[in-house]
Amino acid sequence: MLFWRVKPLDKILETAGKKALTRQLGAFQLTMLGIGAVIGTGIFVLTAEAGQKAGPAMMIAFVIAAVVCALAALAYAELASMVPVSGSAYTYTYGVLGEALAWIVGWALVLEYAVAAGAVAVGWSGYMNGLLMHTNLFGLVEPGALALPRWLQTGPYDGGTFNVLACLIALVITWLLVIGTSKSAKVNAVLVSIKVAALIAFIAISVPAVQSENFAPFFPTGWGSPMGGIGVLGAAASIFFAYVGFDAVSTASEETKNPNRNIPIGLIGSLLICTIFYLLVGYGAVGAAGSAPMVGANGQFLQPGTPEMAAACLNHPEALVCSKEPLAHVMRMVGFGGIGNLIGLAAALALPSVVLMMIYGQTRIFFTMSRDGLLPEVLSRVHPKYHTPHVITVITGVFVALFGAMFPVGILADISNSGTLFAFIMVSIGVMILRKQQPDRHRPFRTPLVWVVCPLAIAGCLLLFFNLSLYTISLFFGWAIIGLVVYRFYGYGHSDLGRGITGPEGGVSPPAEPAFHEGPEA
Repeated sequence: MLFWRVKPLDKILETAGKKALTRQLGAFQLTMLGIGAVIGTGIFVLTAEAGQKAGPAMMIAFVIAAVVCALAALAYAELASMVPVSGSAYTYTYGVLGEALAWIVGWALVLEYAVAAGAVAVGWSGYMNGLLMHTNLFGLVEPGALALPRWLQTGPYDGGTFNVLACLIALVITWLLVIGTSKSAKVNAVLVSIKVAALIAFIAISVPAVQSENFAPFFPTGWGSPMGGIGVLGAAASIFFAYVGFDAVSTASEETKNPNRNIPIGLIGSLLICTIFYLLVGYGAVGAAGSAPMVGANGQFLQPGTPEMAAACLNHPEALVCSKEPLAHVMRMVGFGGIGNLIGLAAALALPSVVLMMIYGQTRIFFTMSRDGLLPEVLSRVHPKYHTPHVITVITGVFVALFGAMFPVGILADISNSGTLFAFIMVSIGVMILRKQQPDRHRPFRTPLVWVVCPLAIAGCLLLFFNLSLYTISLFFGWAIIGLVVYRFYGYGHSDLGRGITGPEGGVSPPAEPAFHEGPEA
């Protein structure tokens, strides 16, 4: 089915123009959106997960994940500048590898965006609950008075049943997105500033408190083994989630002014800034508090998110690898409890910006798939007052709320990574094929050393993919099979391209919907 029903890039641009979104975002807004999408649960929460999987060697895991993302970012930047429309990897694959693979990529992106949004919601709930437990909320209530009981605050793998806070924050963000992208971007800029300020404060206090003995042994779990989920590579496969989101900038291509220039700036700029922060935060957390992994009764290192790990953490609640709010936890361990509470407050205020960007990215991908006929037309309908795709936004938000309510952060993050890595592989392949098929096509941004960068990006993504746990990989392939069934019984027969509805040259153009008009520039 390779190269079957390929939608020409020129036709993709033409279709987008008939049912388009308003271009209102500049380079600064895109970079802020990228930072807002990237800096979040990965660094605020998954630092503890990485510590359990790799110990102090999580520092190397950060570097490995950053290198893989940087390689993929170069490929994304080329395609996003060539095809400045919504849809991200799904759109790029449709224009190069064909409809069937594009559907699989779009289906996999549900894991990247919707599941990731659920993971971030869970991470936010951990900080919020910790804040309610450790502070008197500006003197209004006693510490712990508003904190939810354990059975309401943790996922099923940790012994709880329903994460109320994660569910509620997802629904609030969904409402914000329904009322307008421009408003959302303005709120996001404020939240990003708070988030960055919190990380700077953490670095300034934790780095001077670093003790060399906390880095020994540096490789307690080794490099790990394929599908083992433990070791440096297992940690890199998980901490990869800390960088997921930079490609969400490309989903805003259709709403970007001068996308040929601004998309590459937003992609690479946000990734570079976030990488510097991550290395400094990781060094401070490990050096100041230590990150010795928990070991089970059989002498094996425990997997995060399992009942065994939860039981071990009940006996060692002070361990960094057991904290659901690790950065605030580190501050309290080094004697800066007040600063820890402020970091917890910053995380509680700022992490919703990541949920916002992930749901935003997911709805724009579904919007594009609906516009192509692969999903029902109702999903691309625009609200008459708010001019946003309200139907798919509400549906996506409800599912994100359920993901966050019922699953632990580590499981959700790893599942999200599997879909993201697959999408990155498809984008890198697409760049190389287009270089051969359309060498003379205008490329405002060209991936440097493309025949080195793209193969390395593919190899890096495969390395991380097969160092996820066997459970995660099995879920990914199960999800892909479900997607193929949906495509066979709906997308195959309803696709505009398959029915010959491809525009003036090949049929009837799809009916135009109102453009998104959301006020002044974000």
